[in-house]
Amino acid sequence: MKKTYRLKNLDCAHCAAKMETALGKLDGVTGVSVNFLTQKQTFEAPDEQYAAAWDRACAVIHKIEPDVEVHA
Repeated sequence: MKKTYRLKNLDCAHCAAKMETALGKLDGVTGVSVNFLTQKQTFEAPDEQYAAAWDRACAVIHKIEPDVEVHA
């Protein structure tokens, strides 16, 4: 499954790059892209693992950039 999310309040291009690297290393994640300019993130994981992988991803996002709001 592949979904795109808006990342509201993403203030730093370096943080976006850190997020992309960290999310790509998570178990179950098959693809990720974080675009600072468009404030969007594409996240991909197998259907059966998507919910668990997305929960882990949200924790990583908020650890790197606590003020970011993720919207579908």
